[in-house]
This record gives sequence, structure tokens and C-alpha cells, in this order.
Amino acid sequence: MPGSRRLLARLREMMVVSARAGTDGSRVALRDLAVLVAGELVAEVCTIYALRPGDMLELVATHGLNPESVGRTRLRVGEGIVGIVAATGQPQNLPDAQNHPAFAYRPETGEDPYASLLGVPIRRAGRVLGVLAVQNRAPRRYLDDEVEILETVAMLLAEVLAAAGATDGAEQGVGATMPRQFQGQSFSAGIAVGPVVIHGASGPLRKLVADDADKEAERLEEAAIAMRQSLDELIAERMPDGPAGDDSREVLEATRLVAAEGSWMRRVREAVAGGLTAEAAVHRATNELRERMRRVADPYIRERLADMEDLASRLLAALDGEGVPAMPQGVILFARRLGPAQVLQWHARGVGGIVIEEGSTAGHAAILARALGIPALGGVRGVLEACEAGDVAILDADEGFVVLRPDTEVRSAYARAITTRSQLVSDFAAVQRPAQTADGIALQLMLNIGLVQEVAQLETTGAAGIGLFRTEIAMLARGEVVDVPEQTALYARVLDAAAGRPVRFRTLDLGGDKMLRDAAPVTEENPAMGWRSLRVGLDRPALLRRQLRALLLAAQGRTLSIMFPMVATLAEFRAARGILFAEAARVRPAPERLLVGCMLEVPALLWQLPGLMAEADFVSIGSNDLMQFLFAADRGTPGMTARYDLLSPPVLDVLDQIMAAAAGAAAAGRRVEVSVCGEHAARPIEAMVLAALGITTLSMPASSLLRLKSVLATVDLAQVRAVVATARSNAAGMASLRGPIASWAREHGLDV
Repeated sequence: MPGSRRLLARLREMMVVSARAGTDGSRVALRDLAVLVAGELVAEVCTIYALRPGDMLELVATHGLNPESVGRTRLRVGEGIVGIVAATGQPQNLPDAQNHPAFAYRPETGEDPYASLLGVPIRRAGRVLGVLAVQNRAPRRYLDDEVEILETVAMLLAEVLAAAGATDGAEQGVGATMPRQFQGQSFSAGIAVGPVVIHGASGPLRKLVADDADKEAERLEEAAIAMRQSLDELIAERMPDGPAGDDSREVLEATRLVAAEGSWMRRVREAVAGGLTAEAAVHRATNELRERMRRVADPYIRERLADMEDLASRLLAALDGEGVPAMPQGVILFARRLGPAQVLQWHARGVGGIVIEEGSTAGHAAILARALGIPALGGVRGVLEACEAGDVAILDADEGFVVLRPDTEVRSAYARAITTRSQLVSDFAAVQRPAQTADGIALQLMLNIGLVQEVAQLETTGAAGIGLFRTEIAMLARGEVVDVPEQTALYARVLDAAAGRPVRFRTLDLGGDKMLRDAAPVTEENPAMGWRSLRVGLDRPALLRRQLRALLLAAQGRTLSIMFPMVATLAEFRAARGILFAEAARVRPAPERLLVGCMLEVPALLWQLPGLMAEADFVSIGSNDLMQFLFAADRGTPGMTARYDLLSPPVLDVLDQIMAAAAGAAAAGRRVEVSVCGEHAARPIEAMVLAALGITTLSMPASSLLRLKSVLATVDLAQVRAVVATARSNAAGMASLRGPIASWAREHGLDV
């Protein structure tokens, strides 16, 4: 727009004059800047506040207020209108600021005559460094164009304040070199040490104001064309077969579609026309989108922000004449949110660990991180505001925390731990011991996976088979449910790679936080208990029939095990099994054996166990969902993570009830295998107790299996049964029996 362009031109002239005088252009006198802005917006007052240590905003320049108040007037973040702007990161446009309930009067400024106020945050790399404000005597609401001009100036002013020593709001005066620790939820166990990479972030701007807007516009269009061509080339170069190639190709196709949409690029072009460089315009348009997205509650819409941030980084790379920036192996990825396709993409680039501000342990990003063996931590609030790209970070997903800028000694200790752990894994793999306890009880340790390439982990771990193949993972990565031939090919590759070892295919577990790209946004208040999993399949039987047909075709006369998720009633299990049998009657060759089971996740099924055991071939206890429904505790809420325990008396009673029902079926001549599937099965102390209760089939991520096999080989289950029985008899209302059981284990030298 003309006003913004004119202002930027004058600012550029000011920087040139400053440079000729031997001063860095980024250190233009702040008061001169205030005069320039006030004149352009016909404002009687322009003030600049900088953030200082301790969350204090200091008046550092003014035009129109008492100059003696500079350096003396201070406001806390959140205090007054200016403090609200800093705290929220949102503009405040008030026609009568002095009568606003949050107005904070400072008599030394002499601002009594001024009614209207427009304040915008001065933000750099997503963090607030200060506030820029204008005021007028006459009550008025500033126009949208004026707000945009002030925001553009604030963007440029951020570099000036950073050079002048403004502090970082996220650091709260601690200093950018001091260690900081953040707690979170462990999404996938493991530890990693490496430099920070911020998902969707780019490097600092080298130049903000364009010398020639027309030439800059040409440069932007050339970069946009180059970006789209590079995406087309990447899509064309992907391997035509194999799920990894398919998934990556779908990710790139989706990114190309985003690149072709006009609204975001239109905002970039407008900013260039206003006088910004192409790089600054991309930053501005992305920041605007980020702020809008943060105010949207809809998780599906907010996930699109990650796509746009990726697109922005690609366009910036094209402007630099480079491809997607190279990344060293072992970096720690910090992100606000990630989808399954993005996890796959970063895994292919050698990421060492992942830290996510949002998400849950049940989310598909967490599931995929576990499947791929990437250490991952989620629910780490505020960490993005505190880290800088290139910071060294320690990710300890075993204990649930991440450390930014660790001390040398701490970093060395973790480096030694990583080396030791790698050696232990190598040693475990070298010892092909059977899965059994010290007193000779055989165990069946199986894998939870969702990708064909993960089947190779059967060989490296010596697992007995695949206890859970998540069929929805490939669909989530593709963004759609593929047709029957593609599904058939996928499932056939899994069975081929398993080479006769058992594979339990769980039918599509979609809904809740696992949504396909084109699915309608979730509007349910409690999606985990809403329209998801088998409920979707029974309400959309064509979808379920197609998947079951593909599984039957893939078997090609081999044994086939199919497991239905989220079964709440025996009637639902019978309905799903009926659809399966109807499809099986049409497919030739028929499977050699067709085993049908279900996940036991919904507590209502506990009162239907005799009927279920009479009809199911196997039952897999989904410990995550069963626990959250038993205790009415959302497992996606960080505060609920450690509140309820698998080793609590009521859960142990439930497990006894399930095993008693299985024993009743066995007495009637029908063997029903009971297993536990989930993160609890992968933990040594829980696995030890589960085996003592008679549940000797456990399914887990590959990263946990070798260590668990080694630990359980030292355990005498007869002793564990006695310890558990004693602890239960002495429970007397205890919330958990973990304490006494763990104490006994430590006394006997068990590594639990």
C-alpha cells in the first residue's frame, strides 16, 4: 500500500544516512524512528517500549510525551494497555484508552490529553521484545491500513531493539546461555543429545527493506516458480513402489497443493508491494497466519499451520537459491505440532529426537515416533519460546524432560549414557536367548508396528510376531483410505516380510485425534469417547468391508488374524465378525486359519466376558484406553499422566477378572489367548507383574523388547506372585502397589 511503501522508503533513507555516518543501520536513533512513525500516521504521540529482565517494559523512546520519562517509566508485562499487548502478543486498538479498566496511569509521561491508543507487539522469531504505540487526543479507532503500517514498522523495529539489547520475553531475564529444563510426557522412550532445529523456522533476516519493489516482486515470482518445480521434481523422483515412497510422495503432493493456493501467496505479494524484501514478506505473512491459527480451537485447522510453515521454509530456501537446507544427523526437532507424515519425513532426514509442545501419547505422531524408535517428548509447554535454533539440547524421554543449553558435565554424562545404551542394544541383539523368565516360564514378546519397513525389526529383536499392526498409520500418512488393491498389496507385503510369524491386523482405528486430511473437523467434546474406531466401521460398513476384503485377499491361503478395536458390546463384536465372515465366503483362496479377536479397551466389556471368551479367538487388553476409561482420566492431559497406575488394586482386580474368564473358557475346551498391548507392556516392572498374573503375551515397540527380554530373564515369577499377593493383601486403600513391588525388585537387584 502507498503509506507503508512511503514509510519504508523513508526508513531506508534514514538507515543509509546512519550508515554513511559510520553507524550500524540497525541502530538508528529510536527517537528519530518515533518521530517518523508519528508523522506518517498523523499521530500526536509515538512511544517505544523495550522488554527488560524481570518481565518489565521500559519506555525507551517517545515523540509527544515528556522526554524525561524515557528510561524512568516502566510497566510490568500484563499491566496497562501496553502490558496487555506484550502479554497477549495481540494489537490493542482503543478509541478511549484512559477509560479502559486495564489502563495504568503514569503521571510523569504527561499523556493525560490523549484518548485513543493503538499498540502492537514488537516480535522477533515469534517472541515479544517490546511494544510500539501511537496516540491521539481525539477519540478514534485506527484504520486497518494504519494497524498494518504499524505492524510493519514493529517488524523492522524488532531488529533495532535486538541490537540495542532488549531482552527476550521467554527467557524472563535468565539469559540466553543458561540451562533450562522443561517437563513433558514421554511419547517414545529414549535419550538424545544434539543441536536444536525448529520445525518451520528459518534463519534471521539479513535485509528487511527492499531497494526496488518491482525487482523484488520479480524475484519473488521466480522463487515461487522454482519452489513449485522443485516439489514436482521430488515427487517424480520418489520410488513408485513401497509404502515409504508412497507416503513421502503423498506428503510432497499435499505440500504442492498448499503452494498452489492463492491466499497466502497473495499476502506475501502485498507485503512486497508495500516495500519489504521477499524474505521479510514471507516472514510477515507466516507470522500473521501463525497468530490467527493460534486463536483457532479446531485441531484440524490448526494442523494446517505446520504445512504453511514448511512451505515458507521452502520458499525462503528458493529465494536463497538453495534447495531444502541440509541437516546434520542427530538433531533434536522442536515443533508445536506434528502429523504422521511429518514424523516420517524428519525420520528420513536422520532426526535424533522430537520435542512437541502439543499432542498426546495417543496421537498418531506419538504412535509413529514409538514405532520408529525416535525418542519423543510431548506436552512441553513454552519450550519453543525459550529455545533458539542451534542450541544444544538433551532429550530424556525416559524421565520426561528436556534440557536446553546443558552444562558440559551434564552433556558428557548423557553422551556416555547413549554410548552405553547403544552397546547394550548390540549385546542384547547378539545374545539370541529365548524369551523366558529365570524359573522357565515361556513368554511371547511381540511388536507393535504400523509400517511395512518395521517388519524387519522381527529379525533384529527376535520377537515372536506382530501383536498389533496399526493399519491406519499408512492411511494417515497418505491422508486417505486407499482402495482395495493398494490395501491388499500393503497387507501382503507385511505377511511376506513376517515369514510365517503371527501378525494381528487391527482394523482402522480412525477418529478422535487420528483424522484423515479430508475428514470433517472434530466437533465432539470428548472425541476419545465419540465416533471412532469400530463405531466408524459399523456405521460405514462399506469402509469396513473393503478393508476386510483386502486383508483376506492378502492372506492368499495363509493364517490371518484380525482384531477389532474399541468394542463396547458383544453385539458389536458379533456384527463386525459377521461382516468379516460374509467377505470370507466370497474370497478364494480362503485363509488356512481365520482368527478373530478384539481389543479390550471399554470397561463395559468386562461384564460380558463369558460371552466374549466363547466367541473370540484372542483378546488384547489396550491398557492406555482401558486405564483412561476406568479412571475417567484423559490420557492426553499432562496432569493425568501419572495420576492413575496399572499397578493399582482396582486394575489388578480387573486383570484377574479377565484371566478368570479365559480360564473358564479353557475349562470348556476353548483356548483364548489374552495379551496386553501398549506402553505398559514395555515397562519392566509392569511386565513382570503382568506375567505373574498369567499374562505372558506382551506387545510393545521394538525399542523396548530387547531390554525387557533381558530383565525378565532374571525374574523368578513364583517370587513375584508371592510379593504381589502380599502387597494386595496389605493394600488397605493404597492408590498403587508400585512402591512395595519396586522396593522388593531393587532389593533383589532387578533392573526395573
